[in-house]
Amino acid sequence: MIEQIQEIFAPLLKKEILGPIFIVIGAFFLYQIVTRIIKKMFRVKKGILDERKSKTIISVVNNIVKYLLITVSVLMILEIYGISTSGILTSLGVVGVVGGLALQDTLKDILSGMYIILENQYAVGDIVSIGEFKGEVLSLGLRTTRIKAYTGEIKIIANRNIMEVVNHSMEMSLAVVNIPVSYEEDMDRVQNILDDLCKKIKKENKLITGKIACLGMTSFDDSSINFRITAEVKATRHPEVERLLLKEVKKVFDEQQIEIPYNQVVVHNV
Repeated sequence: MIEQIQEIFAPLLKKEILGPIFIVIGAFFLYQIVTRIIKKMFRVKKGILDERKSKTIISVVNNIVKYLLITVSVLMILEIYGISTSGILTSLGVVGVVGGLALQDTLKDILSGMYIILENQYAVGDIVSIGEFKGEVLSLGLRTTRIKAYTGEIKIIANRNIMEVVNHSMEMSLAVVNIPVSYEEDMDRVQNILDDLCKKIKKENKLITGKIACLGMTSFDDSSINFRITAEVKATRHPEVERLLLKEVKKVFDEQQIEIPYNQVVVHNV
């Protein structure tokens, strides 16, 4: 009975059968271990890389590991079946050199994309200036970056061509509003009214994330004294806040009967 069982399983115990099975299983478990290590590595850097960037890098590294393990596993299995892999490796090297020359621009794009992600130069949703083009980042891939201007144009830029980037979204923006007031007004009263307005807007507007203050008088013009209000706001939201400030200043000046001077033309009839 035992001899019959051995005869049945004898072919299965050959290295040509078990070898490839063990190699595939070993490669699978090794892949699982390496991917977990990679995830832990980038979890440690969570304060440096945001979730989107971490996922992108993990995906790229996992794919590299996967294809590397597949290549090594195939070569090991071929060795088991007595097929010399030295010639194959030589051919792969030649193909790699030729492919590298043919795809050098693509490789540059991929490396540049990785640098952009690792260095946290910009992310999707940021407002950036690349060259003379300014807009919102729609997508950040390993080969290209898509940017949409406020007028609707979309520019697709190869990552290798991105040399200098101005990121308008990394820090808070500053909203600045200059307010002309008539020389006949009480300047202390105007200052107090604007101070109270700043406190009111600070409480009501969530776009203002830092300080908002009336800096006082900034200049004397031909027909007005100018006051200035500044507010630290969410990145790139300063135009919206400036419009709001102008609207609120006009309303409070109307209520308090403070004159905003404007040019007048006097015509004399002779």
